[in-house]
Parts: sequence; structure tokens; C-alpha cells
Amino acid sequence: MGKPGKLIVIILIVSGLFSCSVQKMAINTVADALSGSTSGVFASDDLPEFVAEAVPFGLKLNEALLEQTPQHKGLLLALASGYAQYSYAFVQLPADTLTPWNSKRSKALKTYAKKLYLRSRYYGFRAMEVDSPDFKTRLFDQPDVILAQMTVEDVPTLYWLGLSWIGAISISMTDLSLLVELQYAEKVLKRCLELDESYGEGALHEFFVTYDGSRSEAMGGGAEKARAHYVRALELTEGRKASPHVALATTVAIQNQDVEGYRSLLNQALAVDVNAYPQYKLENTIAQRKAHWYLNNIGDYFLLDEGDEDDE
Repeated sequence: MGKPGKLIVIILIVSGLFSCSVQKMAINTVADALSGSTSGVFASDDLPEFVAEAVPFGLKLNEALLEQTPQHKGLLLALASGYAQYSYAFVQLPADTLTPWNSKRSKALKTYAKKLYLRSRYYGFRAMEVDSPDFKTRLFDQPDVILAQMTVEDVPTLYWLGLSWIGAISISMTDLSLLVELQYAEKVLKRCLELDESYGEGALHEFFVTYDGSRSEAMGGGAEKARAHYVRALELTEGRKASPHVALATTVAIQNQDVEGYRSLLNQALAVDVNAYPQYKLENTIAQRKAHWYLNNIGDYFLLDEGDEDDE
């Protein structure tokens, strides 16, 4: 082949490489934008049903982009957080608040929620392994060693990984193969608390209100620990979130059969002005709906005399 022919081949190769590079750059640019652009829009919405219909499309769009750029940590984190939040707010919570005669529907929703939580966990592990290869294997082999190597930059991914993991376990306590993994998920979230207790403006402490409030002291939890996390969550949120009140009411207050504390906490949740804090509008709207439901169904959790029932 003469020099002109070789030159043409070189030009074609370079053009092809340039085209691929531009395409990859474009995909990464879109991925960067999508992985962090929708959370604020959804968070400031006060129509949960509308958001519930919009979220799945965004998740599938992110998954489509991820096929083109599988190591994009922003997309992986967005998928981990997105699936976990969708599962809790729009699948598990409706399942938990169904009446007893809808047990079949509740069971179906919880099965669905479990699958979503596990998908969230899957993306959480993938996100961790972008910078820490074999993270999952090492976590099961030597959890304390690998977690000690994590830094504050890892907290967002570790948080959603641990949260979705425990979500899947808690919704299907009869799945023994998953239940034995609870120790690892707990270690992940405790490490997050050590690294950055203020993450999510109290999100970690709020989780431990529910987690410790649902366990006895013999199991490592208890009311005292739950209340300490509750106080700290309120300090970090500066009273802007309704959910810490609901968390303590639906765990410690019920277990202690403290009906007055129960009512007080749920009414504090309802007193939060959702319009005053736009960044938490969706979260507070959902938490207040939960508070209303628990107040309206107080008789399912407490033995009330006729006077107490008349007050409702």
C-alpha cells in the first residue's frame, strides 16, 4: 500500500477513535447530569403519587445509561439511593399500612419491596467496587478490616448499601439466608455513623432510632439508645423533619405502651410545616401521612379504655 493509502487508513482509525471518544464523553456528561439532577425536584414535591409514577422511568433511564458507562459511580449511587427510597416510600409503607383483610396484597407488596431493596444493594456494592475492587468479598471475609479503610467520601454509598440491605432483611425475616447477613449490614451503617454522624442531616441517627428502638437491650438496642439517637437527630435536623418523631413513636412508644408519648410524638410530626422546608417537602408529606395513619389506628397498638377511644 502506498503512502496515500496508509494515510487514509490512519485518518479513518483516528476519526473512529475520536468519534468513540466524543460519544463516550457525551454519555458521561449526560450521566453526570442525570445522576444528580432529579433528587431536588422530587424532594420539593408534595404529591407523592405523582412522584411515584415518575421515579421508575428515571431509574430505568439511568440503567440504560449505565450499560454504556458501567463504572460511572454517580449513576450507581443514584440507582442505589433511588431504588431504596422508592421501595420504602411507595411500596413498603403502603404495605405496612394496609388493613388486616388486605393481607394478601400486603404480602405481595412486601415481596416487591424486597426485590427493590436487593436491587438497590446490588448497585451499592457495584458503586463501592469502582474504587475498592472485591469490596463485597472482603466485607464478608474481614468486615472490620475493610470498613476501617473507608473514608468520609464513602459514606453516601455505604449508607444506601446498608440501608437497602437491612430493608430487605427486615421485610422478610423468614429468609434465613438473608437474615444471617444482618451483622454485615449493621457494621456498614455503624461505620457510617463513625465517619460522618451528620450525613443526611440526621439520617443515620434517625435510622438507629428505628433500628435500636425495635431491638431489646439484650440484642444491642433498647429504648435508651433509641432516645439518644432521636435527640441527636432532632439537633441535626433542627426540627425540620417529621420522621424522627414518627420513628420513636412507632418503636419505643409502642413497645413501652406509652400512649401519651405516642400521641405527643405523632402530633409533633404533624406540627412540622412542610412548606417551610421545601427540600424536605416530599419526605415530610410522606412522614405526616404515616403519622395520621398511626393516630387513626391507635387501637391496633394500645389497649384503650372507652374514654381514650372517644378522644380519637
